[in-house]
Amino acid sequence: QVQVVESGGGLVQAGGSLRLSCVASGRTFNNYAMGWFRQASGKEREFVAAISRGGSTVYADSVKGRFTNSRDNAQNTVYLQMNSLKAEDTAVYYCAASESSFGLRYISTYRYWGQGTQVTVSS
Repeated sequence: QVQVVESGGGLVQAGGSLRLSCVASGRTFNNYAMGWFRQASGKEREFVAAISRGGSTVYADSVKGRFTNSRDNAQNTVYLQMNSLKAEDTAVYYCAASESSFGLRYISTYRYWGQGTQVTVSS
């Protein structure tokens, strides 16, 4: 079993920055690919970014160039640095862990999920 806990959400003005953190515990962290998803009110959950076990990253087109995903295996933590935030980035952000390094854009790839952290960007 893997426990996933996100933190770092909050309220920020458009153009500002936030850094989300996600700690995964319970198993060997570097055996897992980690992904970030978000769900805005009334919308479906969508892919944001993911990082493989080896550190390769993929991003949704909507965040490419603004968000940076990284991992610190010694701290069992992944980070999502979010810059140039827009009102449309407002959502609950979820972190998830996957034993696979394939299909990281898809919700079904991930077995373990956190409870989410709210990010609100005011315009």
